[in-house]
Amino acid sequence: MRLARFDGGRIGVCVGDEIADVTQVCGIDPAQWPPVGPLVLIRDFAILRPRIEAALATAPRKALADVRLETPVPWPNKVIAYPVNYHAHGREMQATYRATNQGFFLKPSSSVSGPNDPVVLPHVPGREVHHEAELGIIIGKTCRSVPRENWREAVFGYACLMDMVVRGREERVFRKAYDTFCPVGPWITTADEVPDPDNLEMNLWVNDELRQHANTRDLVLDIPGMIETASAVMTLQPGDIIATGTPQGVGPITDGDKVRISITRLGEMTVDVVQGTEGASEVFAAAYVPPIIKQD
Repeated sequence: MRLARFDGGRIGVCVGDEIADVTQVCGIDPAQWPPVGPLVLIRDFAILRPRIEAALATAPRKALADVRLETPVPWPNKVIAYPVNYHAHGREMQATYRATNQGFFLKPSSSVSGPNDPVVLPHVPGREVHHEAELGIIIGKTCRSVPRENWREAVFGYACLMDMVVRGREERVFRKAYDTFCPVGPWITTADEVPDPDNLEMNLWVNDELRQHANTRDLVLDIPGMIETASAVMTLQPGDIIATGTPQGVGPITDGDKVRISITRLGEMTVDVVQGTEGASEVFAAAYVPPIIKQD
């Protein structure tokens, strides 16, 4: 099932080129603040799924082209991100560590945006903002200390994800925490429709230039390992997002660019890049010296 959020917090099931509105059957108030309805839906999906499926025959439908898709998880408890999780990316960034021996970092939930929200570049003269294509894993239940052999029990579904970063040597979380620096979408594809998440092709284009291409089979720390590692440290909650790391090919984005990500079985989304006026910080007052020289 492809579960989407659209037009101000409504919940829909994508069926072909249409979206069926199942907001009411899910018991979600689109005006609720904070917008935690999608988290409750994820938590209670086993109970709600038969009702949703029964409602599809009569649910109001619109063409996907006529709605505004929003991020499917607008208020995750946490976004867990694994750095340097492809060997080729590690080599291009001259990193001596990998996710297997470095662990993860957290991005704030406020950085999450949707498939129709622009990435807003902060006003940080002398710095580049880079794109990073990633697979997003959506956690489906409250769990702790999940052994790798039980990893599927923790997963609700998958989505496309981009992790944006101000390039530099300062604290990683600081450079990745800006609003709109974590586009997620265009919907959640439930795990039952992705039997082989360890064999997904991923591509990212900036305008018409293919920048990144990889397959999830090339991950250094695999999906079971990421869930085992994260849950060893903290309790995972429904709607938590795991960003699995980016392959080689990261590069700058500038005002006016369009960034498109596509992942097998999960769909694709294109986000605009616009220059903002906010975000200046004394942390970035100095130009980034020396620049990272990517290695082949």
